[in-house]
Amino acid sequence: MKYKFPHTIENCIGEKLTFLELVPEPDGDRLLVENYVAPGVGPLMHTHWKQDECLTVVTGKIGYQVLGGPEQFAGVGETVLFKKGVPHRFWNSGTEELHCKGWVKPANTLVFYLSSIFAAQNKSGTARPETFDAAYLLTRYNKEYDLPELPTFVKKAILPATVLLGKMLHKYDHFKDAPEPVE
Repeated sequence: MKYKFPHTIENCIGEKLTFLELVPEPDGDRLLVENYVAPGVGPLMHTHWKQDECLTVVTGKIGYQVLGGPEQFAGVGETVLFKKGVPHRFWNSGTEELHCKGWVKPANTLVFYLSSIFAAQNKSGTARPETFDAAYLLTRYNKEYDLPELPTFVKKAILPATVLLGKMLHKYDHFKDAPEPVE
């Protein structure tokens, strides 16, 4: 699936993310990003198995945490780097909109994955993505992305069963052009 850059996505809970540009580099494409996050909002604890993520605060205050570690904070001009394979989360810890610029490397399927997650959140009208779409994305791309706080039983039994039901109910026609997962 090809995207024209810049490509902007928004969800119903106050996150706006613009994929600015894909910069080819010898060791993998670097995806330049810019995000705006409402106070108190941010993604769940998650893992990028194959990508580093770096955010620099332009305005506002970012809260961030690595799984099992303390909550930390960074302000204007400060940079936070999340290494691949390290579970983390971040949120707007201030009272004004958080604005960051940064990058993710390598890009892999991130534009499709996050565009689909935001669309599933908009479909449900909540932070929790629509059930069938979430099950599909978390199952299909489980070697690239993870929600470490989701119980193993849910990942190994409930999500695959939901995907099977979704296939029988033709819930995934809109994913017919989904990119292959990166192994």
